[in-house]
Amino acid sequence: MTPEALGLLGVVLLLVLLAAGVRIAVALGVVGIGGLAVLISPEAALIKSGVVAFEVVSKYELGVLPLFLLMAHLAFSAGASRDFFDAAAKFVGHRPGGLALASIAGCAGFGAISGSSLATVATIGLVALPEMRRAGYSPALATGALAAGGTLGVLIPPSAALIVFGILAEQSIGRLFTAAIIPGLTQALFYMAVIYLLCKWRPALGPVSPRAGWRERFAAIRRLADVGLLVILVIGGIAVGWFSPTEAAAVGTVGALGIGLWRRRLDWATLKKAMRETLETSGMIYAIVIAAIVFSTFIAATGFGERVAGLIESLDAGPLGVILVLVVLLLVLGMFLDGLAMMTLTIPIFLPLVQEMGIDPIWFGILMVRTMEIGFVHPPVGMNVYVVHSLARDIPLMSVFKGIVPFLVADLAHVALLIAVPGLALFLPELLGA
Repeated sequence: MTPEALGLLGVVLLLVLLAAGVRIAVALGVVGIGGLAVLISPEAALIKSGVVAFEVVSKYELGVLPLFLLMAHLAFSAGASRDFFDAAAKFVGHRPGGLALASIAGCAGFGAISGSSLATVATIGLVALPEMRRAGYSPALATGALAAGGTLGVLIPPSAALIVFGILAEQSIGRLFTAAIIPGLTQALFYMAVIYLLCKWRPALGPVSPRAGWRERFAAIRRLADVGLLVILVIGGIAVGWFSPTEAAAVGTVGALGIGLWRRRLDWATLKKAMRETLETSGMIYAIVIAAIVFSTFIAATGFGERVAGLIESLDAGPLGVILVLVVLLLVLGMFLDGLAMMTLTIPIFLPLVQEMGIDPIWFGILMVRTMEIGFVHPPVGMNVYVVHSLARDIPLMSVFKGIVPFLVADLAHVALLIAVPGLALFLPELLGA
């Protein structure tokens, strides 16, 4: 068997294992180590895997992950999710679809703390969904807005997906965070535009709520001020170069700890729970990163990635055509694979091709994560949809998927805009020299 054929066999075996429900890290590790054992020798494969594991856990940059996760857990304990939603609801709740608009704003705000799609949709959903149901919102619109809005947690920095991409692709996490700011904000605006147009067309979908007075609005802003300032300090500090991402994560964690104490929402039980959940999630992602790099080493050794790159280049479609082909492949894979699984599978195959075509890897990272987000809301995986459904079991699952459709259209339009205008992602890093 040729090395390229062995690489193809490895990819197929990985897909089979993932489809069978095997854990991502286990599937990547088994295929990567097994493939290297066939290529070089079992002893050399184990030695190489041990070296990779040591290098990964020794990376200074990877320290950003548990710190941002701890910051998110502490901020959630302090009530940040409700504060973001309440403040937005006070300002736009009196407009058609106002509570759905507030849900998107709340997801964007909390996404700037959590870095996770599932955490964002679960926490904002607990607050926003009961409010929208009491106000008589269409179940499809309410659940669709939350499921779509939750994906903002993947792109808006600090994003765990961007951290993983930066480690695997050996790109600056600071530049990736800065590049994601404008695409994240425009994505939220696209979702808001969908809600506005739907509720203008059919006002019964999102009835207006009573207008809040300025005293209530200022009170909501005051409750949000400490967390809001912390978000601005952390993300702004990375963008303008005050902090490295790891330093910013440390500042954010200390700030979130201080906010929890100031609000008297933090006790030993809450702190222990936050640290335990942080360690569990960090360990899972570390294992995935280590296994993904072992798998990438195997794929690189077989030359399979180069063969795939050659096949795509033979289409003679130019950089734009290549990007369109890759986006279609990512969307198809997103129908069956978890986002991290898709990323760890495709980066070692797609990234060399992208760099050879002269495409900026920072921009491609934003495009990949943006495309990956769509997998969180479209069937059959659609994890955000199932999370929202778990919050309201009486709403049929098909109603939730029906509510997602207009937001999927907005997603595709936004991805097209990102491809047509790369400056959407590259403007801020170039302007700030990040």
